[in-house]
Amino acid sequence: QVQLVESGGGLVQPGGSLRLSCAASRSIFTMGWYRQAPGKLRELVASITSGGRTTYADSVKGRCTISRDNAKNTVYLQMNSLKPDDTAIYYCNTYPNTQLWGQGTQVTVSS
Repeated sequence: QVQLVESGGGLVQPGGSLRLSCAASRSIFTMGWYRQAPGKLRELVASITSGGRTTYADSVKGRCTISRDNAKNTVYLQMNSLKPDDTAIYYCNTYPNTQLWGQGTQVTVSS
């Protein structure tokens, strides 16, 4: 099992930005950022292959950028123009088959 540690969340006003980080214990081919809002199912936000191919959910397309540093086994999610609907716990994990979930990092968008 790969160990995953997310960080970078926080409280931000609408329109603000955050950069999330995910450190993995070993290299992973395809990584994803997921989120789970209160009362909702966990959903995939973005994914990235080791070669840099990316996908985004329609809800974040144009506002978020996923990137990775393969040398550091770290994946990032830059989130801009944040909205209250982006409020959720954000997790990273392998994609499409997930492994043991980490603690996640809370993102709260509120004025």
